[in-house]
Amino acid sequence: MKIIPAVDILDGRCAQLVGGMPGTEKFYGNPVEVALRWESVGAELLHVVDLDATLGRGSNTDSIISIKKSVKIPIHLGGGIRDFKSAKGFLDIGIDRIILGTLAVRDYFDDFEVLKKLRNEFGGDRLMVALDSKNGNVVVKGWREKTELNAVEFAKNLEDIVWGFLYTDVDVEGRMSGINLMGIREIVQSTKLPVIVSGGISSSGDLEKLEEIGAWGAVLGKALYEGKIGLRR
Repeated sequence: MKIIPAVDILDGRCAQLVGGMPGTEKFYGNPVEVALRWESVGAELLHVVDLDATLGRGSNTDSIISIKKSVKIPIHLGGGIRDFKSAKGFLDIGIDRIILGTLAVRDYFDDFEVLKKLRNEFGGDRLMVALDSKNGNVVVKGWREKTELNAVEFAKNLEDIVWGFLYTDVDVEGRMSGINLMGIREIVQSTKLPVIVSGGISSSGDLEKLEEIGAWGAVLGKALYEGKIGLRR
């Protein structure tokens, strides 16, 4: 199972939020320097999120491009990629895989027209869908808007379109209170595609449980930055 450092960008700085809520942020420095540090200590992959774009209050595209130019390891990018043009733009500049949340949910009602167009042009291996879940239902727009879509059922519709899923339990995200193993297991067992887990991971025991149930990877945010878990196990 891959351990993936999160490089979340807010106001041009690397930050971590609690439950995605503005006002809970803690900053950890220049995102390019942080990305290089994680690469230097053995990270094989980076999880980069533009929090300003997610919250609809700006963009950190310049920082994202700088990270891409600076590191040699692959990047998964999410945050505010809500139309074909922006998705294509990031794929065109070489972002290895983009994470689509709000766009994927909106596209569900159009038979995934946009996702299929992206798959046909760039390949499904460069697409991942965010299953941001609150009480089992998908939430969108920076986790601020709840939908009636069940995360497990939603994922089943995407088996032939995308590479895999990023599953985040919003109820525990950023709180370092442990994982919702039951919800994660349900997602992992319901799909043949890779599942990366984010949210609540606070100990090496959590990582062992995720590996046991078959998670492809785990995104580490605050627990990694606060020294609760090391990148190497």
